[in-house]
Amino acid sequence: SHFASLGYKITVGKLNNKEIDFVCSKENKTIYVQVAYLITEESTAEREFNNLLAIQDNYPKMVISMDDVLNTDYKGIEHLNIIEFLTRFK
Repeated sequence: SHFASLGYKITVGKLNNKEIDFVCSKENKTIYVQVAYLITEESTAEREFNNLLAIQDNYPKMVISMDDVLNTDYKGIEHLNIIEFLTRFK
């Protein structure tokens, strides 16, 4: 994982019956990450983003995909293209 190379501990998150792909923790910082190939349907967006929306804290939450997005968001959750993500977190 890219975050592991930056010193983060990576785990899979569970919230009730929802799964969070990556929970990245380092010191007092946590980042939640969902990964999807493409988000072309509303049902896919709801599945990927709603898992993160259910988390009741103020840590950063993001969905990473191959979609042509430039730092957009869905109900406050960041949506990043994989290249943008790798460029930002290096």
